[in-house]
Amino acid sequence: MKRISTQGISYIEPLEGSAEWYWGMDYTSGDLYEAEELFKDGNLVSQNRLLFIHYPDGEVIQPLIAEKGQYLGRPVFYEGNIILLLADFPAGEIRILQFDGEKIAALAVVPLSEVHDCYNVMLKRWPLMLIRQGSEDKFQILWPEKVEFAVGATEAFDFRLDGKLYFSTWHEDPNYREEILVREVESGQVVGRFPGSAAVMPDGQIWLLE
Repeated sequence: MKRISTQGISYIEPLEGSAEWYWGMDYTSGDLYEAEELFKDGNLVSQNRLLFIHYPDGEVIQPLIAEKGQYLGRPVFYEGNIILLLADFPAGEIRILQFDGEKIAALAVVPLSEVHDCYNVMLKRWPLMLIRQGSEDKFQILWPEKVEFAVGATEAFDFRLDGKLYFSTWHEDPNYREEILVREVESGQVVGRFPGSAAVMPDGQIWLLE
């Protein structure tokens, strides 16, 4: 057994895009959306903590210490770097940051005024994107381009490949079944569909489960 000091963070999961890194977070003010709601209600949001643990040696790193009013979202691993999502509510912006193992660099800033809310705002690949799939059955790419279109109530974005967006969806008609929908990036038009689901591997392989 290996003892790893996480300062009270009791749950970790694999970092998307990496076979070597795990991440864990505390939720002082809930998730990112809940922290945003607290701030909008006039509360001072307590920042959360985000730790990364390297496998197999168990090294723990904390690349960024947030400040009051700032809140970290779900990270990803992209092109050899850890990518951080930081909402700075007092500054009114979302920052996308890159950690290369030594220093942090800013990749982009997205004004919160351009985001309906932080519900399901997250980083995805490829290329690196900031997306939002809100409760109003709408899919958006917020950065690096701006895309918006309606999706079905049971659809969830999976990945982008060869200029197309792939979504998973499910049906009960009357038996339960899963399906993959292929959509055009700009229009959201469905240009393909096939049964099954997809699993994205750390090295970029996509396994289609039929």
